Amino acid sequence: MPKVLELYSSQGWPALEAGGHSSFLVGYFVSDTGPLHQLIHIWRFASDAERRDFWSNLFEDSAFMTFAAQLRPLLQRQEIQLMRSAPWGPRP
Repeated sequence: MPKVLELYSSQGWPALEAGGHSSFLVGYFVSDTGPLHQLIHIWRFASDAERRDFWSNLFEDSAFMTFAAQLRPLLQRQEIQLMRSAPWGPRP
């Protein structure tokens, strides 16, 4: 996990910011209880089309893809969830 966090800090996040890709990001979180050694990121999109356009553009960013190529061998598992806001409470 330390290598993953260092890689995100030194290359992943700078690539996202420099490429203008961080505007949909709600936040990054590191697990503290439950399953440990998890890096969770939450993104918010207004529509499925906006989400698909975002990822398509991000995957064309050479700086981000250089980072991703280094990150992939460090990952043991990846889980993706698409969620909707509940009808109550704050909406980040």
